Amino acid sequence: MKGNTGVGVCADPAYRSMEIEVKLRARGLKSRIHHKGKRGKPLTAQGQSSNRTKYAVRAWVEHVFGAQISDMSGTLVPTSSLIRAKAKIGMKNLAYNMRRLAQLRRINRCPA
Repeated sequence: MKGNTGVGVCADPAYRSMEIEVKLRARGLKSRIHHKGKRGKPLTAQGQSSNRTKYAVRAWVEHVFGAQISDMSGTLVPTSSLIRAKAKIGMKNLAYNMRRLAQLRRINRCPA
């Protein structure tokens, strides 16, 4: 994406593959994709520690999606056009941000 200055890519372990890792390196991006254990071969202590560090960032993002899925009528956006879908998604984001601001003000993390 133009204007994206990030150097790392965070993702679910389902996206980890040698092909993805090679593509990221070719673009000069650091892979922050979680590791996944396999049947009979659990993650090492180093892999678990690495995932814990990565999860701190991922949790912030996942919280937003989880709230929108569970509290705001799921992931489907039943509309007849892309413009309406963008508007509905924008309204969901606005509603989430307003609700989050009210929560932060209640617990005094955000000034009035």
